[in-house]
Amino acid sequence: MRTSIATVCLAGGLVEKLHACAAAGFDGVEIMDADLIAAHESPEEIRALCARLGLSIDMFQPFRDLEGVDEPTFARNLRRAEAKLDVMERLGADLLLVCSNAGTATVDDDEVAARQLAALADLAAPRGIRLAYEALAWGRYVDDPLHAYRIVRLADRPNLGTCLDSFHVLSRGHDPRVIEEIDGDAIFFVQLSDAPALDMDVLSWSRHHRLFPGEGAFPLTDFVSSLVRTGYAGPLSLEVFNDTFRQTDVVRTAAHARRSLTWLEDRAAAADGRSEGRIVGPQPARGVDFVEIGGADLAEVERILEQLGFAFAGRHRSKPVRLWTAGAARIIVNEQRREREPGLTGLGLTVDDAAAAFARARALGAPQVYRRTYLGEQDLPAVAAPDGTEVFWSDRPEEASWIGEFVGGVEAPGALSGVIDHINLGYRWHEFDEAVLFAGAVLSLSTESASDVPGPGGLVRSQVMRTEDGVLRVPINLAPPTAAAPARHVAIRCDDAIAAARAARAAGLPFLPIPDNYYDDLEARFGDMVEPGLLAELRELGLFYDREEDGEFLHFYAPVTGDVFVEVVERRGGYDGYGASNAPVRLAAQRLAQA
Repeated sequence: MRTSIATVCLAGGLVEKLHACAAAGFDGVEIMDADLIAAHESPEEIRALCARLGLSIDMFQPFRDLEGVDEPTFARNLRRAEAKLDVMERLGADLLLVCSNAGTATVDDDEVAARQLAALADLAAPRGIRLAYEALAWGRYVDDPLHAYRIVRLADRPNLGTCLDSFHVLSRGHDPRVIEEIDGDAIFFVQLSDAPALDMDVLSWSRHHRLFPGEGAFPLTDFVSSLVRTGYAGPLSLEVFNDTFRQTDVVRTAAHARRSLTWLEDRAAAADGRSEGRIVGPQPARGVDFVEIGGADLAEVERILEQLGFAFAGRHRSKPVRLWTAGAARIIVNEQRREREPGLTGLGLTVDDAAAAFARARALGAPQVYRRTYLGEQDLPAVAAPDGTEVFWSDRPEEASWIGEFVGGVEAPGALSGVIDHINLGYRWHEFDEAVLFAGAVLSLSTESASDVPGPGGLVRSQVMRTEDGVLRVPINLAPPTAAAPARHVAIRCDDAIAAARAARAAGLPFLPIPDNYYDDLEARFGDMVEPGLLAELRELGLFYDREEDGEFLHFYAPVTGDVFVEVVERRGGYDGYGASNAPVRLAAQRLAQA
């Protein structure tokens, strides 16, 4: 299907928005009346610009509170409408969105509504303009798509149809299949948005909290599948009212929006067993190949890795890059990223088909990463996430040929042995939703638990994303609006966190300053549930502890360097969480340690 986007989704002026939409690869746009009014360019200039950019003007919107009114009010409405039809002719737009009346000066009479919509359709017809009547979720009397369709049929005009908006349908709790009762030829336009599950008035929910597909709780795949079954053949358009997106970089947000629509089209096609609209299938991670820490002056990072018990596995033969290992856990330290302070800059994943994973990422708009390689060196396909984090794929883990590019390492294993348990990524307030979509669409991760963690800088929202088998776990943290992005970290899972902590202390690793109050609370909550002496040992070593019905969790943290740190964890029994209850204490301790 053709793709479109409403200009209201984006920040900036109308000309900026149009350039960003074209760069992102949209076929067309819905031009918001308010955007055109605020533009210094004439409708003719905007029309010409869209033509140069290869963008069709799919709809002009909105026209409000037309129908169901008394005759004097309706006469004024027609005069207002005629002025907008003049603008549309100049703009070259042939479809006008007409929203169901949400005002109080209206009556509950379908005959009146149909007669007045028909009159507007007759006014628009000589100009070659069609009308798409949309049932607003907060419409005074028309808030249901089937109700709007009945009125359209009653009006009986060939240039009058309906507009379906997924938010207005799904926010009211309607089954997506209700739209299959509408004749596809009567559906003139479709607008899509996702949204979180919130308990609030529907107007505020719509105006401030819509999301791009794949970022919320709506069954949009089912909605699009039902839409296809109606026979609708027009554009799929995004209409997302969101306070964050209207403040972020317009080019990046447009690319983010286009990625969401590609993902949704692919999901719906897959659900229906259609080949049309498909991109390369998902490639779930089979393992974490490596994590990369990059930046200038990484000596402190390497000192901490050594104190934790990592073994130095060699220097790259052609680059200022070094490898540290702890059993199957591999951390690459990359001094080529000297433009920044130390941070988590990349991750490598093993998959069944690296070329397919790369092709899917590129189809979803992720830019390719180019790294210098020499003859005989493994060239891992890679892309950059929206925040710049680089993702590499390998489908030859048994060969691990890239490891042979590191020379001069020590032969003796380090004191720590484990695997990468999870990779925790922190984002600023305007990057979070984009990060969730990238992780789901490109990395094929599904959302798991979400929690809010109080910290000294405000409330931190944490959304866990993972593969079904848990081999790749990525908690994504959202910083409070006034705070910097939380430091990122990589967690190494071992069999004995207490032994690992003792060895790290003996090697000189400084631990976080954990208050006695924390251990007093552990005693109160778990004192009669844990093995004798365990809580005293945790207090002595400065370890954190959590437990669930199925098991226990022991963990500790190395100091933060730049904006990255390492965590060591031990999972006992069937414990499957991340010690979320300990996060406020950890955040406070890190703040004190860095003061």
